[in-house]
Amino acid sequence: MSQLPVIAITMGDPCGIGPEVVAKALALKEVRDLCLPLVIGSAQAMQHGVAISRARLSVREAQHPGDVDPAHGVVSVLDPHNLNYEDVALGQVSPVAGKACMQWVELAGRLCLGGGVSAMATAPVNKEAASLAGYKEIGHMELLQAMTRASNVATMLISGALRVVHLTTHRSLRRACDAVTRDNILGKLKLTDDYFKQWGFPQPRIGVAALNPHGSDGGLLGDEEATQIEPAVNDARALGILATGPVPADIIFNQAIDGKYDAVLCMYHDQGHIPVKVHGFEESVSVNLGLPLVRTSVDHGTAFDIAGKGVAQAVSMVEAIKLAAMLAGGKGLPR
Repeated sequence: MSQLPVIAITMGDPCGIGPEVVAKALALKEVRDLCLPLVIGSAQAMQHGVAISRARLSVREAQHPGDVDPAHGVVSVLDPHNLNYEDVALGQVSPVAGKACMQWVELAGRLCLGGGVSAMATAPVNKEAASLAGYKEIGHMELLQAMTRASNVATMLISGALRVVHLTTHRSLRRACDAVTRDNILGKLKLTDDYFKQWGFPQPRIGVAALNPHGSDGGLLGDEEATQIEPAVNDARALGILATGPVPADIIFNQAIDGKYDAVLCMYHDQGHIPVKVHGFEESVSVNLGLPLVRTSVDHGTAFDIAGKGVAQAVSMVEAIKLAAMLAGGKGLPR
């Protein structure tokens, strides 16, 4: 039991479904057999989450990362006491909650960097609440990138055999198109190739999605394919990276599901998120590439509309914790 990795689990925005899905996940033997979970957040919010989920769990405050109770019926919570739970309400955007949950992410990141925990898995934050709290980095990856000063990072979504790395994430579509450059694409291809080799893929096969419809139809619908994407793919292949593209976005994801690629590099947020969520929304998770720590996450939002109703599904939270434990243990990605 002592050899299991300690995984920091941030509960996300306490006004959303985070505490509930964390409780449901930690009630499962399949999760507890893989790791020692340490919830980062409000103990009171966690108690409420346990009650909502009707899980047979008790909540215990931990004093430090080494103080994790291994018993399957106990949830250990490291509470920095930066939130009065009575000051927030379920289902409502709150800058107080936004500030607290981002501080929990920062704490988990510091614990990962200091070796107190082996990895972190995150429940959803509310970007509006984080912005109202004064954060410019309104997403997990952006906050952790700023903390660690990592120069090249990427978000990868996973659902079964479909693995999609994003060139950009939280940008407007207009700004995302400006980021489709030869250098940016080559950087993400090198990052993806490096991580997949670490995760047990000897020669990762990376498909690269086109930006424009039909891959631009020979330049009739834009020139980014010819001027930026194809040159970057050729640069990558010259370095020994098995990259293919640009491939029209309306076919590349089906090809990946059928096993043609180990990963797909997409050009912007929705181009990658939509196919993953259509393919398998409940079990989809995300993992960051390029950070000096292991961070996985659920692939859904705070769902304020159902917070407190006990109906939130915990499948993505389960998969995020399991993946964090696997990566922390050096087992690589599941095939």
